[in-house]
Amino acid sequence: MAGDDLIPIFGVCLGLQSMALAFGATIHRLNVVKHGQISRIYHDDNELYEGVGDVHAVRYHSLHVMLDGSKDLECLASADDGKENGLVVMALKHNIRPFWAVQYHPESVRTSGGGEDVLRNFWRLAQNWTASRHRQVRPWDADVEVTIGKPWPNLQRLSHTSITPHLTVATHVLEHIKLTIPDICEAIGVASEDSDFVLLDSVAQPGRFSIIGCLDQSSTRIAYQLDEHDVVKVTRHGRTTAEQFGSQDIWTWLADFMRPRRAAGGEESIPFWGGLVGYMSYEVGVANLGAVTPHRTPPLASPKHSDINLVYVDRSIVMDAMTGKVYLQTLREHDHSWLEALAVLLEFRSFSPGSQRSHAPRAKPASQMKVSVLLPDKDTYTSRIRRAQEYLFAGDSYELCLTAPSRISVNNSSGNGRLSSWDLYKTLRRRNPAPHAAYLRLNSSILVSSSPERFLSYSRPHGTVCQLRPIKGTVRKGPSVTRAVAEEALVGSPKEVAENLMIVDLIRHDLHGVVGDNVVVKQFCGIEEYETVWQLVSVIEGQAASENDHYEMGWEVLRRSLPPGSMTGAPKKRSVEILHTLEDEPRGIYSGVFGYWDVGGGGDWAVTIRTCFKYDARDQRQDSHQSGPDLHDEWMLGAGGAITALSDPEAEWEEMMVKVESVLQAFQDVRT
Repeated sequence: MAGDDLIPIFGVCLGLQSMALAFGATIHRLNVVKHGQISRIYHDDNELYEGVGDVHAVRYHSLHVMLDGSKDLECLASADDGKENGLVVMALKHNIRPFWAVQYHPESVRTSGGGEDVLRNFWRLAQNWTASRHRQVRPWDADVEVTIGKPWPNLQRLSHTSITPHLTVATHVLEHIKLTIPDICEAIGVASEDSDFVLLDSVAQPGRFSIIGCLDQSSTRIAYQLDEHDVVKVTRHGRTTAEQFGSQDIWTWLADFMRPRRAAGGEESIPFWGGLVGYMSYEVGVANLGAVTPHRTPPLASPKHSDINLVYVDRSIVMDAMTGKVYLQTLREHDHSWLEALAVLLEFRSFSPGSQRSHAPRAKPASQMKVSVLLPDKDTYTSRIRRAQEYLFAGDSYELCLTAPSRISVNNSSGNGRLSSWDLYKTLRRRNPAPHAAYLRLNSSILVSSSPERFLSYSRPHGTVCQLRPIKGTVRKGPSVTRAVAEEALVGSPKEVAENLMIVDLIRHDLHGVVGDNVVVKQFCGIEEYETVWQLVSVIEGQAASENDHYEMGWEVLRRSLPPGSMTGAPKKRSVEILHTLEDEPRGIYSGVFGYWDVGGGGDWAVTIRTCFKYDARDQRQDSHQSGPDLHDEWMLGAGGAITALSDPEAEWEEMMVKVESVLQAFQDVRT
């Protein structure tokens, strides 16, 4: 690079290492890897560091630079790792060319003092260099974008026109009702397992609203599988058709589906007026990344769940746990008679003595139900942890969320009916109450979840606020494990904080790319209490500038943020590719998301963890209460953990088993 092709360059992390290799330095492995670790950076207060002061910076690297007598490069800053790694180069400059670089990450949320100030100094140095050579600065135009890409943030609107609401929400409010969510579900027929049902259930804080879809034959079901490319299956009035979306993708097709269904007139405090409810698989997000992941098929015995499985809910019930109010809602025209009939039914159930159903599941003799569990092989899992760490030591990733499936077989040798998935959900709900629980019985898939983790929520426009709540760090509860003990074990652990920090930085990157500059970390590594565990939770929020805010803003953030970073590791694309080599089969429903997209433009999606699911064709459902020999169900349950360079394989295995047991115990309880 010389003459007119020479331009100022600022490198970060690998950028520093690339510059070092190009000009005679060498690259070596650190003795102790620094992923998500904060170090003090020592500098001489010149060049990049003029007027910067103290710097404490986040490091994400397992390799480091040794100048080895390079005459072209000069060290501007370093970190002192003591006995671990000694002095480590943290910043370089080229002595002749306008090249500068830092090894740490100036953009990290936990970098203090060496971020924006250093970038401003680079810009000053670059401008001075450009002016001294009488360079003409070109305007940013389409030709520049072809060469170096679009400016940031790159907001690709699905819709370029304002969307006028087409529907009106009709609402009937019930106050002082004496019914629980299970009571309401049973009042409207959830126990009949030959029909679809959707429940998004906030059983614990910080959850607040529980949502029940009131489905019938006219409710539109949408199913899509990645290997069917441009075909989506739509079921209306019991009739399924295959619709092609051609040059569009499934995200655009779904946006087109929702556009004429935009609504207004509902209670503003209620986040759901109606809309799409269901789940998306992990692989749906992977497909958006452009990651190199050769096709894998599930085991022959595993039926194929849809990758996107949604239903359009135009009649719904929403309970506000804070106020106790119940909202009956419809988007259908001239539907007041349904609202009145439902209100009468629920009020009768509420105020009639003995009409409420028991929250306990129907017991079956232990001799009838036999539960067998096939757990992941411990030796295989721990060996894969060590393989994952080799990738980390080599600099291919900072963190890898390694997972493995468990299989739960339920047999009823007496033939007196199968295990009720609704009973299973009620048992899990009671044992492990969670802010993002769910019971989805949709098409041929049944999902039972007690997820503690919100992936993404977004409020209605205008002023759309997007919130993500990644969980990284888990401690099993016990009599002696108080909040103070859990805080010491989690917040006091460099490993646990580093795990969380890496995902927080990844999520900030995803969110900045859509909404722009206004992204803040509302909570970093806070301790939250759940029924069986303490967890380390961070909260990140972003809001687009008013000119970019629109009805599909949240949908665009969802599309560009999947799969959840807490289920991949960082950096996301490369981590997904590595995990593909370490795991035997597609994850499917597990570690994807479930939730809703509201007709008012808001949405809320949880990470599919602490969740079991099974394939249950309609003909199987219809036979579920009939007698017959050896009725059999097979449920899947995924679990895993974030592997870092500091991970202990034995401890990681134990953490995974804590997560498995939080769901597995429900199978033992429901059968006895």
